[in-house]
Amino acid sequence: MSLSVALQVAQSALSARQTQMATVSRNVAGAQDAGYTRKSVMLSTVTSSSGQPGGVRVDGISRTTDAGLYATLLRSTSVGTAQQALLDGLTTMATTVGDTELELSPAAQLGVLKTALQTAASDPNDTILAQDLLSAARDMALSLNQASETVQGVRADADAAIADSVDQINKLLGQLEALNSVIVRGTQSGADVTDALDSRDQVLLSLSEEIGITTLSQGDGGVAVYTDSGVTLFETTARPVTFAATNTFTASTVGAAVYIDGVPVIGDNAVMPISSGRLSGLAMLRDEAAPTYQSQLDEIARGLIEAFAEADQTAVNPDQAGLFTWSGGPAVPATATLSVGLASDIRINANADPDQGGDLDLLRDGGISDPLDPNYDYNPADNAGFSARLQELLEKLEAPMVFDSTVELDPTDSLSGFSASSVSWMEARRQTVTDNLEVQSVIVARTAESLGNETGVNIDEEMTRLLELERAYAAAAKLISAVDNMLDDLLSAAR
Repeated sequence: MSLSVALQVAQSALSARQTQMATVSRNVAGAQDAGYTRKSVMLSTVTSSSGQPGGVRVDGISRTTDAGLYATLLRSTSVGTAQQALLDGLTTMATTVGDTELELSPAAQLGVLKTALQTAASDPNDTILAQDLLSAARDMALSLNQASETVQGVRADADAAIADSVDQINKLLGQLEALNSVIVRGTQSGADVTDALDSRDQVLLSLSEEIGITTLSQGDGGVAVYTDSGVTLFETTARPVTFAATNTFTASTVGAAVYIDGVPVIGDNAVMPISSGRLSGLAMLRDEAAPTYQSQLDEIARGLIEAFAEADQTAVNPDQAGLFTWSGGPAVPATATLSVGLASDIRINANADPDQGGDLDLLRDGGISDPLDPNYDYNPADNAGFSARLQELLEKLEAPMVFDSTVELDPTDSLSGFSASSVSWMEARRQTVTDNLEVQSVIVARTAESLGNETGVNIDEEMTRLLELERAYAAAAKLISAVDNMLDDLLSAAR
């Protein structure tokens, strides 16, 4: 090897070691940064035209990645955030259930109503007991009104959160577009784009929290992003995500759809519905879980109106709403048919409420539906000890009824059993989602840990590598010094 070649080898080694040490220092500095991946220098051997080695060349900076673990992290993050959004809403709705011993749920209030009926039936002429029965009925109707209000509040909050999620998705897609452009241009020009790649991965991870995604790497260094249902979110440019929030929710309100580039992905008309991400969880809450629970409350309300309805004692006219009525009264809602929003509409009949000009004795005698129509009077003799009507009402609360079959409960249960089943449905649904969330949380934590171990920075390893590079740097410096000495000797000999 000639002295010029030796000097070239030493100089290239010195330059390469400088770049490697700078990269190690960069790793140490970024070790605690979220999403930072370990960087390393790519080297290749330089050869002369004659095939002899002539040193090393820095070909660029690479980063450590694990595509499989990263894809798993994106997927598990999306599933976890969907479950969390759903659980938060279910927990709020569960406040309508509470502790049944605290008499917060419709089922507990129904128990109080039954007790008041039994007590009133034991002494039908007692005005105080009749007032207690009326108060229990009023509380029963109020519990359904408030539960319905809570459910619709949950739906409204979910709708507002959907709007926030859509805004965040659009913001992240804008960041993704900017970073992707930097990466594509840098890849084409041979610039170091590893930091931009780290930033893009972090944007994609944040995006996966909002909506389930899959990614596809492209040959120019760019990436294409699709929803978990296959709708294009990003390919060269970001696709617009649009949503029109609904200001007020009632039981009959249908939540608006979210569109990605004109394709609906949540809502009743979604042709390619997403299945994970916060957006999906909020949609499940707004459009499935909350409406189902609302329907159960509506059926409890209908069951109450039906159970307390009064029959024409001459069997000529139809049944009419008795102690419990609604805006459609005095008619009774259709049997076994869901009346949407009835839980928010049910109330006690003013004809039995002294505060509204009614008569407490109608609780005992019947005729609440129309005090002026004697055909609905169960006690025409006005016997003070008449208890048959109150006993009949007690029996109806425990008698089998036919409920709407779409509310995910037994459609042939008693009103008491149906109300208790609604409580069980809520708690079972919440427990299932809690269990799913715990599983996903473990998967996310383990995957993130494994990915960190694979791609993150180990300070001890980097410091060891730095010591090795320092020794290699010193060796290259010694080689240059030796060549310099040889050149001096040659010059001295030539004089």
